[in-house]
Amino acid sequence: MSESTLEKRLCIIPARGGSKRIPRKNIKDFLGKPIIAYSIEAALNSGLFDEVMVSTDDEEIADVAKKYGATVPFLRSCQTSDDYSTLADVVDEVLDRYALPSEYLYGCCILPTAPLIQQKKLIEGFNKLISGPFDSVRPIVEYPYPIQRALLLDKHGFITWQNEGYALTRSQDLVPTFYDAGQFYWFKLAYRLRSVKKGAVVISPQEAQDIDNMDDWKIAELKYQMIFE
Repeated sequence: MSESTLEKRLCIIPARGGSKRIPRKNIKDFLGKPIIAYSIEAALNSGLFDEVMVSTDDEEIADVAKKYGATVPFLRSCQTSDDYSTLADVVDEVLDRYALPSEYLYGCCILPTAPLIQQKKLIEGFNKLISGPFDSVRPIVEYPYPIQRALLLDKHGFITWQNEGYALTRSQDLVPTFYDAGQFYWFKLAYRLRSVKKGAVVISPQEAQDIDNMDDWKIAELKYQMIFE
């Protein structure tokens, strides 16, 4: 819970029912409980939020969310439940439909399939948001190999440098590059998720895992056991 009633914080967990690559992905069992439960519990246990709510179009997901302590004030519309809606669209709908009191200043969108999320990183992200010049903050992971030296493979099987100018550059002389960990997005409610001044918290590859197929799922379970058990 926020220390000051003048600066309340809302957590939004988007979880639609129509996942394609892994059916019922958002409530599929992950080491003994629905995977969305880990995001809900991380948010609740962090003590950062005045409300943790789930945006879903699915009654079963809504029931699971409530069981683990989240609120589901309304079901998501058809317009934000298709394959083309973005996280920003979902957040916009929540904030447009949900009549939040004026003391709510900050929001955080936590993905429902982020079991590796750590409370200390949520706290670090929030502190960076309120202490720096940023309108939003997210966790990022460094690429394991310099992307400046990426190769392209054509339809005939031949490879070429994507940027030949880096062909002879030593890896240690290249600027590190990062990718979005896909766990959470802190933001100032005034800017929603459409901010320009984006900040970041760096996390290790062991703390993040994109889950698009069952191989990813198994790797995520292994990483979870390494970190938390």
